[in-house]
Amino acid sequence: MIPWKRATLLGLLSWLAPFLISLLAFPLKRTNAPLFETLMTVVTLMTAALLLPRCFRDRVAPVHAAVLVGAAWMAINLVLDYPMFAFGPMKMDASKYYSEIGLDYLIFPVFAFGAARLAGSVARA
Repeated sequence: MIPWKRATLLGLLSWLAPFLISLLAFPLKRTNAPLFETLMTVVTLMTAALLLPRCFRDRVAPVHAAVLVGAAWMAINLVLDYPMFAFGPMKMDASKYYSEIGLDYLIFPVFAFGAARLAGSVARA
């Protein structure tokens, strides 16, 4: 069973934590954009790694449940993020947003898939 209330709250946190870090690291984007992009990808991955076990309370989650939570987090991040980039000061069109930022949110379901598979194989060993 998926704890949807907890998953939703953690999904909001999965957007907020990288967003706050990106605000602190944003000056780096002007001086070294590739480093900034790499840093934000690592931050997103670390966020997934820290929050996914909290969602399932450190129990082994079935792969399908973990992927559903990861997909929900991806959707939450896109819903919160895209309007700021499309209608905020950056005025990015959809293709630019998804190629530069939005695609990174695939990290959530992909990481969840791998983490659940690994946890399941360790539990069976």
